Amino acid sequence: MNTRTETLAAVEAALRRAGAILLAAHDIHADEKSGRADLVTEYDKKIQAFLEKELLEIRPDAGFLGEEDEFVAPRSGKLFIVDPIDGTTNFIRGFKKSCISAALEENGEVTLGAVYDPYLDEMYSATLGGGAFLNGKPISASERDMAHAIVLFGSSPYDHELAHKSFAAAEALFTLGLDVRRMASAALDLCYIAAGRAEVYFEYIISPWDHAAGQLIAREAGAIVSTHEGQPLDLRKRCSILACGRNCERELRGT
Repeated sequence: MNTRTETLAAVEAALRRAGAILLAAHDIHADEKSGRADLVTEYDKKIQAFLEKELLEIRPDAGFLGEEDEFVAPRSGKLFIVDPIDGTTNFIRGFKKSCISAALEENGEVTLGAVYDPYLDEMYSATLGGGAFLNGKPISASERDMAHAIVLFGSSPYDHELAHKSFAAAEALFTLGLDVRRMASAALDLCYIAAGRAEVYFEYIISPWDHAAGQLIAREAGAIVSTHEGQPLDLRKRCSILACGRNCERELRGT
């Protein structure tokens, strides 16, 4: 691929084909990984294997990091970071709030990302410096203030010691804002921030594959995305995340 735009178009096409696998799923069986809230299905593994093949054909020089314990060392400074099904529990239970996420990191920085919701046929995408898009149309983060904000949050179900902190923050932001939502898909949360459907998203601990594509899409849409301490997100280990429109940022920093 000669340009980021061409690479992104090929990645989007691969995610759409992966989405067809998700939509055709039946007789879903789930296994526990680190605990009863951390689940994996045969479709997580099937989609990840499919995307590893597809993406490395697009960029043979790149490595591959997937949620389901898969790492292919890069031959360059490029690495695909993939979540085959973000919102696995939603997928298992039929909530239809799950997505497929892929980002390309180059020398420590995410340069393109795509998140596909096959249930709604919504493709969110961005390239570094190129803006953010939903099904090819530009999107931008909300300019509403905190008093009119919808807040999305993650309850950190894999780390119950953070539950009290998470729900206390959600209650505080509910009091400041309009309402709260819990979708259980970090990538979709970030895309909804990018599309202006909500103003704030936070979580106290999140993995790189959960945020790699979505955080670029949100930033390119004009949102502020960082850790709770205001630092860049870590692409190698878990960290906290806060994404919001610019008019909400000052009120949130102490929350």
